[in-house]
Amino acid sequence: MPFLTTRTRIATATAGVLLAVGAPGAYATLADEAPAASPSAAARGKAYVETRLFFGTERPDGGPDVTDKQFMGFIDREVTRSFPSGLTIQEGRGQYRDANGVIERERSYELILLYPTSEAKKRDPQIERIRTAYERAFGQESVARLEDRASVDF
Repeated sequence: MPFLTTRTRIATATAGVLLAVGAPGAYATLADEAPAASPSAAARGKAYVETRLFFGTERPDGGPDVTDKQFMGFIDREVTRSFPSGLTIQEGRGQYRDANGVIERERSYELILLYPTSEAKKRDPQIERIRTAYERAFGQESVARLEDRASVDF
């Protein structure tokens, strides 16, 4: 039985070393490369960042909801100049827990921005300005931001 105990210890130590050495490399690879659906898609696509912003339309102070016209005016003033090559806007319904713990449901917009990973540092402050401008202009608690790496082919 002592043989099994020593053998088990060696196997456990070996597995721990392999995980400690291999895991950082695996995570670095995931962080640096865009996911690809297939080898042929990877050959076609370029590494991009996909940023999604989620804008609510109800005002916490009880004022009138943000209208389509107001939202599109905001896009024209605050977003298009930073992302003139293109963007996508989708309408939706959102749900979140507000600062008072109440579940709120509201009409919302999702803004999708795509840009090369090489522009990520430049784009970050532009995106943060958009979020802040919307929060101030329409009295919002927050604008949610979601980012992911993507392989993009136009």
